[in-house]
Amino acid sequence: VQLVESGGGLVQAGGSLRLSCSASGRTFSLYAMGWFRQAPGKEREFVSAISRSGGVTDYEDFGKGRFTISRDNAKDTMYLQMNSLKPEDTAVYYCAATLTRYFGGYVPTNYDYWGQGTQVTVSS
Repeated sequence: VQLVESGGGLVQAGGSLRLSCSASGRTFSLYAMGWFRQAPGKEREFVSAISRSGGVTDYEDFGKGRFTISRDNAKDTMYLQMNSLKPEDTAVYYCAATLTRYFGGYVPTNYDYWGQGTQVTVSS
């Protein structure tokens, strides 16, 4: 599967962005999906994950109440709605996919496919 992120950009603190991850290749609904991010000088960290059907989701603590993950299997696309953005949310955001698990969870090595990333910059 090929993954392409979009929707990143520059936003002021308190603003919102919606990231998209478009997939091509095998049937999208077979993949569990996730979002990760990496800030300069830091390790890649888990943001959110969603199961194949969309019925199971998980968030890192910093995203709870602010971020919403979703997917549209008919459109082969996953989304991350981010509200109340903070400067510390500044990072490159990556989507990831795994074919071998119903739900990938927070461990990066659970995922087999990665997109190129989209930059999110939140100004104070």
